[in-house]
Amino acid sequence: MTGSSGGDLLIVDDLMLLLMDDDGASVQGAGTLYYTLGGAVLTELALLGRVQTDDTGIVNGPRVTPAGTGPLPDPLLQSAYDTVAARPQRVQPLLLALGADLWQVVRDRLVDRGLLRREERRWLGVFRSTRWPADDERHEAQLRVRIRRVLEDGDEPDARTAALIGLLSASGSLPSLRPPLPWTTRTATRAQELQRGEWGPAAVGTAVARTAAGIAASSAAVAISVSGTST
Repeated sequence: MTGSSGGDLLIVDDLMLLLMDDDGASVQGAGTLYYTLGGAVLTELALLGRVQTDDTGIVNGPRVTPAGTGPLPDPLLQSAYDTVAARPQRVQPLLLALGADLWQVVRDRLVDRGLLRREERRWLGVFRSTRWPADDERHEAQLRVRIRRVLEDGDEPDARTAALIGLLSASGSLPSLRPPLPWTTRTATRAQELQRGEWGPAAVGTAVARTAAGIAASSAAVAISVSGTST
Protein backbone atom coordinates (compact mmCIF):
# COMPACT_ATOMS: atom_id res chain seq x y z
CA MET A 1 0.00 0.00 0.00
CA THR A 2 1.32 3.43 -0.83
CA GLY A 3 1.72 6.00 1.89
CA SER A 4 -0.54 8.98 2.35
CA SER A 5 0.60 12.45 1.39
CA GLY A 6 -1.06 13.71 4.56
CA GLY A 7 -3.48 15.93 2.70
CA ASP A 8 -6.49 13.86 3.75
CA LEU A 9 -5.45 13.49 7.38
CA LEU A 10 -7.14 15.20 10.30
CA ILE A 11 -5.45 16.79 13.30
CA VAL A 12 -6.43 13.72 15.34
CA ASP A 13 -4.64 11.48 12.81
CA ASP A 14 -1.46 13.54 13.04
CA LEU A 15 -1.69 13.61 16.82
CA MET A 16 -2.03 9.83 17.07
CA LEU A 17 0.88 9.39 14.69
CA LEU A 18 3.09 11.53 16.92
CA LEU A 19 1.94 9.86 20.14
CA MET A 20 2.57 6.36 18.79
CA ASP A 21 6.14 5.13 19.33
CA ASP A 22 7.74 4.20 16.02
CA ASP A 23 8.14 0.56 17.10
CA GLY A 24 4.36 0.43 17.54
CA ALA A 25 4.57 -1.07 21.00
CA SER A 26 3.16 1.80 23.05
CA VAL A 27 1.39 5.15 22.94
CA GLN A 28 2.48 8.14 25.00
CA GLY A 29 -0.14 9.52 27.37
CA ALA A 30 -2.20 6.32 27.03
CA GLY A 31 -3.98 6.84 30.36
CA THR A 32 -5.73 10.00 29.16
CA LEU A 33 -5.65 9.32 25.43
CA TYR A 34 -9.42 9.56 25.07
CA TYR A 35 -9.36 13.16 26.31
CA THR A 36 -6.48 14.11 24.05
CA LEU A 37 -7.94 12.58 20.88
CA GLY A 38 -11.41 13.88 21.68
CA GLY A 39 -9.84 17.31 22.09
CA ALA A 40 -8.16 17.03 18.69
CA VAL A 41 -11.49 16.35 17.00
CA LEU A 42 -13.16 19.18 18.90
CA THR A 43 -10.31 21.51 17.98
CA GLU A 44 -10.67 20.68 14.28
CA LEU A 45 -14.39 21.40 14.45
CA ALA A 46 -13.57 24.73 16.12
CA LEU A 47 -11.06 25.58 13.39
CA LEU A 48 -13.70 24.79 10.77
CA GLY A 49 -16.18 27.08 12.54
CA ARG A 50 -18.54 24.19 13.29
CA VAL A 51 -18.57 24.46 17.10
CA GLN A 52 -18.49 27.39 19.46
CA THR A 53 -18.01 27.78 23.20
CA ASP A 54 -19.40 30.21 25.73
CA ASP A 55 -17.72 31.91 28.68
CA THR A 56 -19.49 29.92 31.39
CA GLY A 57 -18.53 26.86 33.34
CA ILE A 58 -15.81 26.84 35.95
CA VAL A 59 -16.58 23.17 36.59
CA ASN A 60 -16.26 20.91 33.50
CA GLY A 61 -15.32 23.83 31.26
CA PRO A 62 -17.35 25.97 28.86
CA ARG A 63 -20.46 24.73 27.09
CA VAL A 64 -19.93 23.61 23.49
CA THR A 65 -22.66 24.17 20.92
CA PRO A 66 -22.89 23.42 17.19
CA ALA A 67 -22.38 26.09 14.55
CA GLY A 68 -22.56 26.31 10.78
CA THR A 69 -24.41 24.12 8.32
CA GLY A 70 -23.73 21.49 5.70
CA PRO A 71 -21.91 18.16 5.67
CA LEU A 72 -18.37 17.85 6.96
CA PRO A 73 -15.53 16.50 4.78
CA ASP A 74 -14.73 13.47 6.94
CA PRO A 75 -17.07 10.92 8.55
CA LEU A 76 -15.16 11.09 11.83
CA LEU A 77 -15.75 14.85 12.02
CA GLN A 78 -19.39 14.41 11.00
CA SER A 79 -19.94 11.89 13.78
CA ALA A 80 -18.38 14.23 16.34
CA TYR A 81 -20.45 17.16 15.11
CA ASP A 82 -23.61 15.06 15.35
CA THR A 83 -22.71 14.25 18.97
CA VAL A 84 -22.39 17.96 19.76
CA ALA A 85 -25.59 18.82 17.92
CA ALA A 86 -27.59 16.07 19.64
CA ARG A 87 -26.92 17.39 23.12
CA PRO A 88 -24.74 20.45 23.69
CA GLN A 89 -22.66 19.90 26.80
CA ARG A 90 -19.60 21.12 28.61
CA VAL A 91 -16.11 20.50 27.35
CA GLN A 92 -14.84 17.91 29.85
CA PRO A 93 -17.63 15.31 29.48
CA LEU A 94 -17.75 16.04 25.76
CA LEU A 95 -14.06 15.16 25.37
CA LEU A 96 -14.77 11.79 26.94
CA ALA A 97 -17.83 11.23 24.76
CA LEU A 98 -15.87 12.02 21.60
CA GLY A 99 -12.70 10.23 22.62
CA ALA A 100 -14.04 6.91 23.92
CA ASP A 101 -12.43 4.12 21.82
CA LEU A 102 -11.35 6.75 19.30
CA TRP A 103 -7.74 5.55 19.41
CA GLN A 104 -8.74 2.29 17.72
CA VAL A 105 -10.60 4.12 14.97
CA VAL A 106 -7.71 6.50 14.34
CA ARG A 107 -5.12 3.72 14.49
CA ASP A 108 -7.04 1.79 11.83
CA ARG A 109 -7.30 4.94 9.70
CA LEU A 110 -3.52 5.27 9.81
CA VAL A 111 -3.13 1.62 8.80
CA ASP A 112 -5.54 2.12 5.89
CA ARG A 113 -3.49 5.11 4.74
CA GLY A 114 -0.24 3.14 4.82
CA LEU A 115 1.34 5.13 7.67
CA LEU A 116 1.20 2.28 10.20
CA ARG A 117 1.08 -1.47 9.71
CA ARG A 118 -0.39 -4.23 11.81
CA GLU A 119 2.27 -6.70 12.97
CA GLU A 120 1.42 -9.81 14.98
CA ARG A 121 4.06 -11.81 16.83
CA ARG A 122 4.08 -14.99 18.85
CA TRP A 123 6.57 -15.89 21.53
CA LEU A 124 7.05 -19.29 23.12
CA GLY A 125 4.68 -20.44 20.40
CA VAL A 126 1.69 -19.49 22.54
CA PHE A 127 1.49 -15.85 23.48
CA ARG A 128 0.55 -13.36 20.81
CA SER A 129 1.22 -9.64 20.72
CA THR A 130 0.19 -7.04 18.19
CA ARG A 131 2.13 -3.92 17.29
CA TRP A 132 1.47 -1.07 14.90
CA PRO A 133 4.93 0.15 13.83
CA ALA A 134 5.51 2.98 11.38
CA ASP A 135 5.22 1.86 7.76
CA ASP A 136 5.77 5.17 5.99
CA GLU A 137 7.61 7.76 8.09
CA ARG A 138 7.66 10.62 5.60
CA HIS A 139 4.53 12.39 6.80
CA GLU A 140 5.50 12.18 10.47
CA ALA A 141 8.97 13.45 9.59
CA GLN A 142 7.39 16.49 7.95
CA LEU A 143 5.25 17.09 11.04
CA ARG A 144 8.32 16.96 13.25
CA VAL A 145 10.19 19.43 11.03
CA ARG A 146 7.31 21.90 11.27
CA ILE A 147 7.07 21.48 15.05
CA ARG A 148 10.81 21.95 15.49
CA ARG A 149 10.77 25.14 13.43
CA VAL A 150 8.05 26.58 15.66
CA LEU A 151 9.52 25.46 19.00
CA GLU A 152 13.24 25.90 18.29
CA ASP A 153 13.47 28.50 15.56
CA GLY A 154 10.53 30.66 16.57
CA ASP A 155 8.66 30.34 13.26
CA GLU A 156 5.05 31.47 13.27
CA PRO A 157 2.87 28.33 13.14
CA ASP A 158 -0.02 27.68 10.82
CA ALA A 159 -3.27 26.84 12.58
CA ARG A 160 -2.81 23.08 12.27
CA THR A 161 0.73 23.03 13.67
CA ALA A 162 -0.20 25.38 16.51
CA ALA A 163 -3.15 23.16 17.41
CA LEU A 164 -0.97 20.03 17.35
CA ILE A 165 1.64 21.55 19.65
CA GLY A 166 -1.00 22.95 21.98
CA LEU A 167 -2.74 19.58 22.24
CA LEU A 168 0.53 17.73 22.82
CA SER A 169 1.47 20.22 25.52
CA ALA A 170 -1.95 20.02 27.20
CA SER A 171 -1.79 16.23 27.23
CA GLY A 172 1.58 16.32 29.02
CA SER A 173 3.09 14.02 26.39
CA LEU A 174 5.37 16.44 24.56
CA PRO A 175 8.52 15.78 26.68
CA SER A 176 8.17 11.98 26.42
CA LEU A 177 7.57 11.45 22.70
CA ARG A 178 9.76 8.85 21.01
CA PRO A 179 11.63 9.76 18.91
CA PRO A 180 11.99 12.87 21.09
CA LEU A 181 11.19 16.40 20.07
CA PRO A 182 13.25 19.31 21.42
CA TRP A 183 12.49 19.94 25.09
CA THR A 184 14.20 22.83 26.83
CA THR A 185 13.00 25.69 29.00
CA ARG A 186 12.60 27.77 25.86
CA THR A 187 10.65 25.19 23.88
CA ALA A 188 8.50 24.29 26.89
CA THR A 189 7.55 27.95 27.31
CA ARG A 190 6.70 28.25 23.64
CA ALA A 191 4.57 25.09 23.75
CA GLN A 192 2.64 26.41 26.75
CA GLU A 193 2.00 29.69 24.92
CA LEU A 194 0.44 27.75 22.06
CA GLN A 195 -1.53 25.66 24.54
CA ARG A 196 -3.02 28.88 25.89
CA GLY A 197 -3.99 29.90 22.35
CA GLU A 198 -1.44 32.69 21.95
CA TRP A 199 -1.21 32.47 18.16
CA GLY A 200 -3.10 33.41 15.04
CA PRO A 201 -6.45 35.17 14.83
CA ALA A 202 -7.91 35.87 18.26
CA ALA A 203 -11.12 33.89 17.70
CA VAL A 204 -9.31 30.77 16.56
CA GLY A 205 -6.72 31.05 19.31
CA THR A 206 -9.41 31.37 21.94
CA ALA A 207 -11.25 28.28 20.67
CA VAL A 208 -8.10 26.19 20.73
CA ALA A 209 -7.06 27.56 24.12
CA ARG A 210 -10.40 26.60 25.63
CA THR A 211 -10.21 23.10 24.18
CA ALA A 212 -6.61 22.65 25.34
CA ALA A 213 -7.50 23.94 28.81
CA GLY A 214 -10.28 21.36 29.02
CA ILE A 215 -7.86 18.59 28.09
CA ALA A 216 -5.29 19.75 30.62
CA ALA A 217 -7.88 19.93 33.42
CA SER A 218 -9.31 16.53 32.52
CA SER A 219 -5.87 14.92 32.27
CA ALA A 220 -4.90 16.35 35.65
CA ALA A 221 -8.08 15.00 37.24
CA VAL A 222 -7.45 11.54 35.83
CA ALA A 223 -3.80 11.61 36.92
CA ILE A 224 -4.78 12.52 40.49
CA SER A 225 -7.37 9.74 40.53
CA VAL A 226 -4.90 7.14 39.28
CA SER A 227 -2.25 8.32 41.73
CA GLY A 228 -4.69 8.10 44.61
CA THR A 229 -5.67 4.51 43.87
CA SER A 230 -2.06 3.38 43.63
CA THR A 231 -0.97 4.64 47.04
